[in-house]
Amino acid sequence: MKNIVILVLIVLVVGGYFYNRDNGLDVTPESVEISTIPETAKGPEIPQDKGYLVEEINDGLYWLTDGTYQMMFLVTSFGVIVVDAPPSIGENILVAIAEVTDNPITHVIYSHHHADHIAAANLYPANAVYLAHNDTATMINRSQNDGREFPFGTFVGGGDVPKPNVTFNTNYVLISGGQRVNLTYLGTNHSPGNILIYAPQQKVAMIVDVIFPGWVPFMDLAVSDDVNGYLAAHDQILAFDFDTLIAGHLTRLGTKEDVELQKEYLSDIKANATTALQEVDLMAVAEETGFENQWALFGTYLDEVNQQCADLTLGKWATRLGGAPEFTKSQCARIAESLRIN
Repeated sequence: MKNIVILVLIVLVVGGYFYNRDNGLDVTPESVEISTIPETAKGPEIPQDKGYLVEEINDGLYWLTDGTYQMMFLVTSFGVIVVDAPPSIGENILVAIAEVTDNPITHVIYSHHHADHIAAANLYPANAVYLAHNDTATMINRSQNDGREFPFGTFVGGGDVPKPNVTFNTNYVLISGGQRVNLTYLGTNHSPGNILIYAPQQKVAMIVDVIFPGWVPFMDLAVSDDVNGYLAAHDQILAFDFDTLIAGHLTRLGTKEDVELQKEYLSDIKANATTALQEVDLMAVAEETGFENQWALFGTYLDEVNQQCADLTLGKWATRLGGAPEFTKSQCARIAESLRIN
């Protein structure tokens, strides 16, 4: 009986949400303040009847997006090379590819091991060639064999993925059906094994969870493993000769100018975090918190550092990049902590 009551309540709440939304009523909670994003952060409209957008960038290379996640595929005379398999797009990946070619999927490239980008790869043919960096292969193997309580992909959809059968350490060149793709490992940035995928004929580069065109990075520098590696990746990306960047997330394709802009934003945060670390007085904070609860002391101190850094940064960036008011303080926290201990 209790479960039935809970179910009824859920139906009433969810039903009320969609009724209000579909009748043009405001369904945004009053406690949530959402900043206005700049026009430069907006991308193309996603056809609502399809739930995805697929477009050719150049010479058989396509990008596919649902407005939040992005991937790419390259049509060759022999087959199709796909990069990643976001479960949010799911089976629409196959539908989108079928829109533009009847060729079979012959090669699958994993940009890195995170489930939100590859956990739908079990949709691809088992006899395809699966390529990844050695570290990505290690992490995929671990996720499938470590006896974890919640399986790979539990929280984002999808499931276990085919293991890579071709791996490399630094560079790999894939040539198939008249098309070429260069795979390059820049070192740990967002995650170990996160590679840059480069199509020289089309002058298209793809690297995931590092650059966010028109937006600030996801919180905590996109929850990246290595702060210094993440910051250094900007210059490493700019060293490639590309016109178009596929970044794996959000609303639109990117350019070198987007990489430069994000580099400037993060450089400002690094400078402002340095200033805040020099100016916020730990002992002055201790006069308020005392020393008995050490975590209260350091938590208050670090929060003041991060807030000062954010305040200094947002004066310039609040309206220049999407999501700056929401995530700048978390970027400050990650960079300040790296400066403090590294």
